[in-house]
Amino acid sequence: MDRRDVVVVGAGLAGLQCARDLLAAGRDVQVLEAADEVGGRVRTEEVDGFLLDRGFQLLNPAYPAVRRLVDVDALGLQQFGAGVAARLDDGLQVLADPRREPRLAATTARAVASRPGELWALARWTAPLLRASVGRDRLGARLEDRVHGTLRDSLDRAGLGGTLRRVVDRFLTGVVLDDEGGTAAAYALLLVSAFASGTPGLPAQGMRALPRQLAGHLGGRIRLGARVRSVAPTAGGFHVAVDGETLRARHLVVATGPREAAGLTGTGSLDVRGVVTQWFATDDPPTGSDLLHVDARARARGPVVNTAVVSNAAPTYAPAGRHLVQASALLRRGGAAPTGEEMERHAAELLGTPGARWETVARHEVPDALPAQPVPFVERRRVAVRGGIVVCGDHQDTASLQGALVSGERAARAVLAVS
Repeated sequence: MDRRDVVVVGAGLAGLQCARDLLAAGRDVQVLEAADEVGGRVRTEEVDGFLLDRGFQLLNPAYPAVRRLVDVDALGLQQFGAGVAARLDDGLQVLADPRREPRLAATTARAVASRPGELWALARWTAPLLRASVGRDRLGARLEDRVHGTLRDSLDRAGLGGTLRRVVDRFLTGVVLDDEGGTAAAYALLLVSAFASGTPGLPAQGMRALPRQLAGHLGGRIRLGARVRSVAPTAGGFHVAVDGETLRARHLVVATGPREAAGLTGTGSLDVRGVVTQWFATDDPPTGSDLLHVDARARARGPVVNTAVVSNAAPTYAPAGRHLVQASALLRRGGAAPTGEEMERHAAELLGTPGARWETVARHEVPDALPAQPVPFVERRRVAVRGGIVVCGDHQDTASLQGALVSGERAARAVLAVS
């Protein structure tokens, strides 16, 4: 029987970071991954010269854990514009951070000057961020003690309405994958703070470059195509059943998604949010903008929560002479996913080219795209669960790349603390 000091089940960001820390501490580590590639939900496929991430994802270099643990320069990050283009009933309105987008400062100033009441309400909503702090491994400290309730309730309390309310609602819908406002307000504000601190982007070789960089430190300690069927405690450790054989581990870390983790550990599973992303190719870009576009009309006219010409911000995502458009919509449990035709029509309308016809390159339906962050907001969940198993993933921390990396660190510390 193969014996290891630590077996890590899952080679997503959390599992990879956990294994890195354990290896640095001198531990014998084996990572088991059911898929044929590392990354978990952070994956990229290549189709006809296009780079297509598994669901539209962005890397925010302002995340504290990313700054500490990732060589961002080596990724060749290609950043989107620091703002949003909102389709209104009377046209397109661009709202951007004037500090990072001086070219859009005048347009943004005119837009907010005509809505002073809404601007003050927005300032009231974000005011708690002035009293929060960013820690070594946290998006924000002391915020959860000051902000309570759901996102919808917090916006109502601030008195935010009108156009800016719709822009905030529709933008955050695409971030937290919740269009009912039931997400914890503290979590939403943490994400707003991260967006205000850094401009997200895409690595030159796709989002897959992030887990590949982490995995590069682990040498041959990752076994792909190894699906763990069950785990069981035994004297002095655990038996891990994988593909017809059994490994013996002194310590076990389960670094899978929440549903898989619940199945292996017998603990409860958290709710997850789903997304569907349709990828389109075109010879002529529908806009020269490098911003995300949202539908901020009084009544949204389609399923798309955000769309963008990805190749305007990240040229490496498309072959020369072609352009890549993404359109994302919510994927509801038990409900029918929007059709590609519906998403294409709505995205073309938001980008200012109604009636456009694009070539579909791929479609990704991701039912487990993001753990839900309901009220009450819990920034940290215990990584050590029943029977001495350690569990990590962004479902144990904030639902983000930041949360995944930090959770992996916490899991490694938990193993080291008892050995």
